[in-house]
Amino acid sequence: MSDTRLHSLTAIPFAYEESALLGKLRLTAGTADAEEFLALLRRAAAVARPKALLKECFVEARTDETVTIEGITFTSRTLTANLASVHRVFAYVATCGHELDELPWEDPDDPLIQFWRDEIKAAALRSARQHLDGLFQQLMPGKSASMSPGSGDARLWPITQQVPLFRLLGDVSGLIGARLTESLLMLPNKTVSGLRFLTASDFRSCQLCRREACPNRSAPLDEARYAALMR
Repeated sequence: MSDTRLHSLTAIPFAYEESALLGKLRLTAGTADAEEFLALLRRAAAVARPKALLKECFVEARTDETVTIEGITFTSRTLTANLASVHRVFAYVATCGHELDELPWEDPDDPLIQFWRDEIKAAALRSARQHLDGLFQQLMPGKSASMSPGSGDARLWPITQQVPLFRLLGDVSGLIGARLTESLLMLPNKTVSGLRFLTASDFRSCQLCRREACPNRSAPLDEARYAALMR
């Protein structure tokens, strides 16, 4: 019997704008580099299959340091604090799709080709995340936040917590082709995971991260919250 709380999104279209990607890469339309990149992009678009997995889950128990969700215990003071009054969460994985890793790229060892390839995979991941966000809003409309193992300060929610998160979701590899390695890396490399939940406050992991030079920072460090939760 299938789990009606588990949503596997495997038919997500790869949506992108060529001009936007050229601008992000600082490539001028019509130049040799731009044409080479667009050729790669169009080849990738023909095979790209972004995917996502979303599972509705329920909190069963809490301590000061742990939260148990459907028999699986996660250790994080910050996660426990964020879920203090939350009873329903959504576990998720979104990925660019393994098809892009299997595509034979020209000159795969060329650093520029590697950079372009990662940007194309990042664009595919954005498509997956957009569809995942849309489904989440249908299932639980309202203001929400998310936490991901390994995101932000190392103590915030350790990357080792990827293991129980994948266990909570079930057969992630079989359903959407994403997997967790023994060294806790997610493959394909443009894959994200976490827990999403309703909240009355604005929470982002970046608020508890001291890596000032992080290019993906989306919020400034909150010193007061850091002192309270990371002690």
